[in-house]
Amino acid sequence: MGTSLDSVLAAAASAAAPAAASTPTVRAGWLDAVADALDAAAAELIPLAAAETHLPEAPRLKGELARTTFQLRLFGDVLRDGAFLGATVDHADPEWPMGPRPDIRRVLVPIGPTLVFAASNFPFAFSVAGGDTASALAAGCPVVLKAHPGHEELSTRTGAIVREALAAAGAPAGLFDVIHGVEDGVTALKDPRIAAASFTGSVAGGRALFDIAVSRPTPIPFYGELGSVNPVVVTPGAVAARGPAIAKGYAGSFSLGAGQFCTKPGLLFLPAGHGLDEDLRAAVTAAAAQPMLNDRISSGFTQRLDEVRGAPGVEVLVAGGTDGSTFTPTLLATTAKAFAEADATVREECFGPASLIVTYTDQAELLDVLDGLEPGLTATVHGEESEAELVRGLLPSLTRLAGRLLWNDWPTGVTVSWAQQHGGPYPATTAPTTTSVGTAAIERFLRPVAWQGFPDALLPDALQEANPWQLPRRTDGVPPWARNRE
Repeated sequence: MGTSLDSVLAAAASAAAPAAASTPTVRAGWLDAVADALDAAAAELIPLAAAETHLPEAPRLKGELARTTFQLRLFGDVLRDGAFLGATVDHADPEWPMGPRPDIRRVLVPIGPTLVFAASNFPFAFSVAGGDTASALAAGCPVVLKAHPGHEELSTRTGAIVREALAAAGAPAGLFDVIHGVEDGVTALKDPRIAAASFTGSVAGGRALFDIAVSRPTPIPFYGELGSVNPVVVTPGAVAARGPAIAKGYAGSFSLGAGQFCTKPGLLFLPAGHGLDEDLRAAVTAAAAQPMLNDRISSGFTQRLDEVRGAPGVEVLVAGGTDGSTFTPTLLATTAKAFAEADATVREECFGPASLIVTYTDQAELLDVLDGLEPGLTATVHGEESEAELVRGLLPSLTRLAGRLLWNDWPTGVTVSWAQQHGGPYPATTAPTTTSVGTAAIERFLRPVAWQGFPDALLPDALQEANPWQLPRRTDGVPPWARNRE
């Protein structure tokens, strides 16, 4: 192991105890300081990101940096609210129905130093100071950030800004650092000082890292967000009511950001005889050519698209093209029958500006195809309320497939909020009970500890009888909202 990496890991391990001992309010101040520093450096960081990723400065990168600092501050709100700790108090009860109950109190504590693998397609929001870093720091965990090779210079500079902001805010030394390179990333993942890891990227890369994480002598949680085809189902009623608008919205969604969103709608299910071919062609043809993030991703997309185009029963509605540096979107089509008979080629994610339309003859055929799909992050229905019975019949299949269901919307907008769920069953993620976006993301980096029979003076502040942090706590089975109403 290189000295530099060992120093980073040793510093993270040393920072774990003081970080865990910090109060939520103090940690909120750390996150606010990082957000302020990133906002102040926008004029420097945004051009760096544009140069390395080919993404446009406005509105894309400016909006993404704003999202990044927003989510840092939102986790500050989570910390000040305090409910994330799940503090629960059961006083001793000699009359407890199953026998005398001891005094027992439960709270969530930081899991420990966390390794975060940054994503390629969001150089701010899912990278150095992105959601995984924000939620792990909010939980009180030191973060070792493995930079993505697609934006090395940006990662180095962003990392320096984060470290400086944390130090100025009084955070412990070693709370955050950045490492580079595949070898150092794998070595860090195997290191016993790392207690958890997170990843956003491909199925192949994420699965390889997951296997390492769970094969260690001491396995650790690995929160991987991997691939997703994000199916969209359009009902006959929706086609009749607003078919052209759906065609336009679909084209805009799957070509957004050159199709390099994990929530891109890769499959569109339309009823046979939908009559929208010309609307679809017009909408897709009108989309501008866009560069992809880097040559490796461009090459992978070209190869994957050729495989899908060559699948039996697949026809080309719009043949996208490339001049070597930019791509126009490709639209493909097939039938549900051909789709069901084809191999996995047509069912897997195609990361880039391409999507596949699948026409179905009736609800039974549609359900058969949906039930053959691998799970993903999202599933969408475009329908009419008058078709409630039809849609209700689809929901069990769609719920099985995804962590977020959408009604008359498009999946390529993932807001950061208290109710957001960005996850799903494998291969969408390696941990389907968690989310990587929204305030619940903090739960990945916490673990529960129960304290039984301890004197009040030895309990953590969150569990002391006087409730010094004024946390919302369930006490003797009574939730805080009911207690406050009394």
